[in-house]
Amino acid sequence: MKIIQLSDPHLMAPGGRLYGSDPLARLDACLADIGRNHADADLVVVSGDLTNDGERAAYAVLRDRLGKFAPPCRLMLGNHDDRALFLEMFADAPAEGGFVQSVFDSGDGRLILLDTLDSGHVEGKLCQARLDWLDERLHEARDRPVFLFMHHPPFRIHMPVLDEVRLADADALHEVLSRHGNVRHIFAGHVHRLIAGSWRGIPVSTLRSTNHQTGLDFSDSWQLGHEPPAYAVIFIDADGVIVHFHDFAVAA
Repeated sequence: MKIIQLSDPHLMAPGGRLYGSDPLARLDACLADIGRNHADADLVVVSGDLTNDGERAAYAVLRDRLGKFAPPCRLMLGNHDDRALFLEMFADAPAEGGFVQSVFDSGDGRLILLDTLDSGHVEGKLCQARLDWLDERLHEARDRPVFLFMHHPPFRIHMPVLDEVRLADADALHEVLSRHGNVRHIFAGHVHRLIAGSWRGIPVSTLRSTNHQTGLDFSDSWQLGHEPPAYAVIFIDADGVIVHFHDFAVAA
């Protein structure tokens, strides 16, 4: 199974710029690069913060771009998104119980895309309804490997300003995961950095934004990073998970 993950496009109305970059132009460059090199992907996952301000015009231009994009795509929500407006404008998007979350099954395992948006808050949250939904989806998978995608990481990255706004109820998530023991990797966004490691025995990774990055700063402040945008090429098979991080060229 070949999965492409991109994250945090932070789209604005066409022509808008964010931290000196054009988020739409950078997303266009990302999609073009994926289309040229990874048209054979089983799935492309966009792991949240689709927009910067939850604007209708930003969702409209995303819908337009993805309408011309060949590989199958699943969209996730982050703290900058508006769930109600997204569901209005992407009426065909997989959603269950009013949350933008779904599963994707293949012969190599099950992907679970989890909605961690807590509207009005920067940090993520999983209410009991979402935890119960996850519990059921993990139970259905039984002994098949599961790969979990979520916007907010449940783990510390040891950058205080970002750790303050990670998933707020990580212990509740871990309690559900530990009941089943079938999650093999957690893929997250939100932090705008390439990070790999493990959390309570589960391998984890995070991804840069397609627009702007977080600088490597372990103080209590946030700094803009100047690394190039990137996406991930993920290979999953019976032997395990391999993640390639790919910088793509941009003009703006």
